[in-house]
Amino acid sequence: MPGTSLIGKTALITGAGSGIGKACVFEFASAGAKVIAVDRDEIALAKLASGQITTVVADLSDPERFFPDNLEVDILINNAGVQHVAPIEDFPIEQADFMLSLMLRTPFYLTQKVLPHMYKSKWGRIIGISSIHGHVASPFKSIYVTTKHGLEGLHKAIALEGGAHGVTANTIAPSYVRTPLVEKQIANQAEVNGLSNEEVIDQIMLAPAAVKRLIEPEEVSALALFLCGPNSQSITGSSFGIDNGWVAR
Repeated sequence: MPGTSLIGKTALITGAGSGIGKACVFEFASAGAKVIAVDRDEIALAKLASGQITTVVADLSDPERFFPDNLEVDILINNAGVQHVAPIEDFPIEQADFMLSLMLRTPFYLTQKVLPHMYKSKWGRIIGISSIHGHVASPFKSIYVTTKHGLEGLHKAIALEGGAHGVTANTIAPSYVRTPLVEKQIANQAEVNGLSNEEVIDQIMLAPAAVKRLIEPEEVSALALFLCGPNSQSITGSSFGIDNGWVAR
């Protein structure tokens, strides 16, 4: 984003190995930030490491193991997530527990660890990569929908508490982005609904959308950078849809 300089800032980005997280790593590094890229995929992270990008291989369903202390981080992007598609009555409780921990408890925990530094600095930006499923629901995605609704609420609460300390918190709520997670969803939805992959894209993913295309990860990372830029200091507690008009109905 032209005009946005993050020189002197440190950004921690979870789920950084691919998709939106990876795009954010490059976007923020290009703006001058020192980036801490966190993911459980060691091979993917190895491709990102550079003088400006530090990588941390971590299973973020257990964040205390990897980040036990307060973090001197100026920007936190809560992006790590997984998907599992199943009817509620068949949803494995172990998978539900894992997703709730990774996608809701961990963002809360990391927020606790970064706020002391942000408050001391009188500046901080916390961004949750939410989803249209933070606003509406779809069948067979009960836990994903639950975590994204929770993520929306968490960042609103952070906004109210952090405003007096120079900290803003917002979410970005995209529909279907061209990521490995979505590619897995296509296969899962095809199995659950008895459709081909092409039919899932046309009949489920893009059917409600006004613009019939998958979103590119860089579109999301560009908005994330804007929310850390010089024209965003009054933007907080908000959720920004990048959804091709998916929820306009």
